[in-house]
Amino acid sequence: MPILLSALPILLLIWAMTKRRSVPSHFALPATALLVAVIQYGYFEADGRLMLANSMAGIMSVLTPISIVAGAILLNRVLFYSGAEAILSRWLRSVSHNKVAQLMIIGWAFAFMIEGASGFGTPAAIAAPILIGLGFPVLPVAILTLTMNSIPVSFGAVGTPIWFGLSGLSLTQSTLSEVAQQTAMLNMLAAFVVPVIALRFVIPWREIWSNLGFIVLSILSCTVPYVLVAQWNLEFPALIGGAVGLVLSVILATHGVGLKTPPNDQNIEKSLDSIEVLKALSPFVLLIVILLLTRLPNLGVKAWLNSTMPMWQWTVAIGEFEVSQSLVIGWHEILGTDISWQYKSLYVPALIPFVLVVLVCVPLFRMSSRQVILAIGETGGRLRLPCVSLIGALVMVNLMMQGETSSPMFLLAQTFAQALGESWAYTAALLGALGSFFSGSATVSNLTFGGIQLGIAESVGLPVSLVLALQSAGAAMGNMVCINNIIAVSTIAGIRNKEGVIIKRTLWPMLAYALVAGLYSYAYLWLY
Repeated sequence: MPILLSALPILLLIWAMTKRRSVPSHFALPATALLVAVIQYGYFEADGRLMLANSMAGIMSVLTPISIVAGAILLNRVLFYSGAEAILSRWLRSVSHNKVAQLMIIGWAFAFMIEGASGFGTPAAIAAPILIGLGFPVLPVAILTLTMNSIPVSFGAVGTPIWFGLSGLSLTQSTLSEVAQQTAMLNMLAAFVVPVIALRFVIPWREIWSNLGFIVLSILSCTVPYVLVAQWNLEFPALIGGAVGLVLSVILATHGVGLKTPPNDQNIEKSLDSIEVLKALSPFVLLIVILLLTRLPNLGVKAWLNSTMPMWQWTVAIGEFEVSQSLVIGWHEILGTDISWQYKSLYVPALIPFVLVVLVCVPLFRMSSRQVILAIGETGGRLRLPCVSLIGALVMVNLMMQGETSSPMFLLAQTFAQALGESWAYTAALLGALGSFFSGSATVSNLTFGGIQLGIAESVGLPVSLVLALQSAGAAMGNMVCINNIIAVSTIAGIRNKEGVIIKRTLWPMLAYALVAGLYSYAYLWLY
């Protein structure tokens, strides 16, 4: 009975979000959190005050991911209304008439960089309209962008799925670094398969084979720096990998390296002023520069932004509140328990760099007050439902993990461990993919299933870093079949009632990804 009741909320959640008339995540996740609360209090006899404190902490914790999303969407809308996005589209079209080059530069490298900076479905939403504008068929483009936007997702939105998604597991810094390194290596191996399958949705095999040299070089231009940066940093692998890959892919395409050049390439229009292009690219350059300045430890800025030196402190009935000199907001001893919450206002990538870059863009692009109001209004309109979904997910996770060795999360981990033993390593990535599928977020997948994966690894004796890397990579590959992303891209592309068709197509590259993860696990355990 304890195992059945522990699994019931997750099973119902999966059923509700995958049935023919699926329940939206902003209904399903809060409802699941409520069910977990009822089971914890009614059957497991959990402490009610501790449950309430965990719920409050979960609700407050949503401020971290939702503020990042808000900043990313706001920057995206500012670029749209300022005309910078249109200039970038024209420039990317002018680089090459070769279809493979266009698909790899925009659908792969450019989307790779955008994922590293913002994540949360933004890359596919930006890349799809550009590719459709180039004349590619609408439905295949939607499938391609969803498939391509998987490899960088583990480190999307400045590494949020890793550093925030796994933050509740009390991992040491060295273990978290190992998880990041293995995740990057696993994703790099999958990158030799996934983009090729994605291209096949749009163009025939003969064009892929004749331009295979460029495809491989473009893949390596993103994934090599991606893996290298992951050796020392959790936040920049996708951002720097995408930026380097975009520049190198453009250079390679301009010189026709590895490409079967079409006859009309000599007539490519070069009407864009280079100053206009640089100006349109400047927000992304500024974004990267600010992130580097605030994340490199040797500069001292990172330490200051994370400082918890108290500036204000006050104690009330519901706990102790604190604001540091660096505007780190804390709520400790919530309801008299040992539960606490913290929000690093200046370090979480929201105000810095997104809002800061937006403030620079407004005068830079001479935006009118009406354009700014429209950008802010659209940003607010897009945040309501994701905010509700994230609150439900975070509260559910906090309650599922309450109770230590008798918690529902721990009991599920024990059950999986006993059922599969060491063989769990070959299927662990699929659990991460399932999390992204029903939640719409790799971060939420890691939050939801990271505890289960950790418990299984410890119970069976598998390397923790390997299993959590499989969870992170699985959450990334689940991005291909994520319902939220599919609906978002379909809406932007003007596709109606094709969600089932898209899922059936993207399922195949996701399974290929899972096969790579399984082979990686086999090789790692054999060497281990």
